[in-house]
Order: sequence, then C-alpha cells, then structure tokens
Amino acid sequence: MRAKRKIRDAGVPFRVPPEHLLPDRLDAVLAVLYLVFNEGYVGTSAGRLVRGDLCEEAIRLAKLLAVLMPDEPEALGLLALMLFHDSRRAARIAADGSLILLEDQDRGRWNQRPGSLKATASWPETRSDGLYRIQAEIAAVHAHAVHPGETDWRRIVELYTSSWR
Repeated sequence: MRAKRKIRDAGVPFRVPPEHLLPDRLDAVLAVLYLVFNEGYVGTSAGRLVRGDLCEEAIRLAKLLAVLMPDEPEALGLLALMLFHDSRRAARIAADGSLILLEDQDRGRWNQRPGSLKATASWPETRSDGLYRIQAEIAAVHAHAVHPGETDWRRIVELYTSSWR
C-alpha cells in the first residue's frame, strides 16, 4: 500500500512500456513473477505453507505476459511451469498442514490444467533451451507419470543436462 501511495504521490506514470522495450525487461519480469509464485507455493511468511492467492496472481500476470509477448518461449515456459506446479497444490498439503512430497502425493488429486498443456503446445515452433522452459518440461514429465514409478527419469536427466550447457 505504501509503495502505491508513493508512486501516486510522486506522479510516476503507470503504463505498459512501448513494445520495443519489452524484450529488454523480460528477464526481470519473469524473475519477479516466479518469485511471487514461489512465495505462494512454498510460503515463508503468513504462517502457511501455501498461499493460493499469490500463486493465482502470479499465474494471472504470467498469462497476461504470454498474451502481450506470444512469441517469447520463456514467457510461455514460465506460465507452463507455474501451471504444472499449481496443478499439484491440493495434493501437496496434509490435513495437519505439513508438506507431502511429490512421490507420496495422491496424483488423483492433481488438477489436470489444460492451460499448461496449451502453453507447451507451441514449444516445437519456439524451441528454446531457457531455464523456465526446461523446468516446465521436467514438471511435464512428472505430470504425465500416473504413478511415481512411471516417471521417465532418463528424460529428466537429459533435461537437467541440457540446462548446464
């Protein structure tokens, strides 16, 4: 609230930057969105492990970014990554509020988010080895395994290896 008031009082204009400036700002915007999402996904404050409101706001903003910059594979990669992770939100927390590890989650409780699949549908045309894209692909491998034992660990190793090149 104080930041908004300071910006208003200083007369700082709030507007979307011109299109030619967007690519220069993309990395910072993606990083901030991912930080907001992560604070919601693994809360470090507010006494809760998960803050769905922050996850949802980060996803909303990432969707907006993907609309503004549809040819940016990292914007789509970040959106897909957040959607894949968020699809497991209901299965991550036990009744006592503790964390349930991925291998122990009831995959039947995962929300099969069509948005994550839609975001990944354009990947062949927009091939990128960006970190968000690679992380989203790793999340997709986990999401497609019906049981933990069916996880394609070879593919995950390939993806991790490609991120170090």
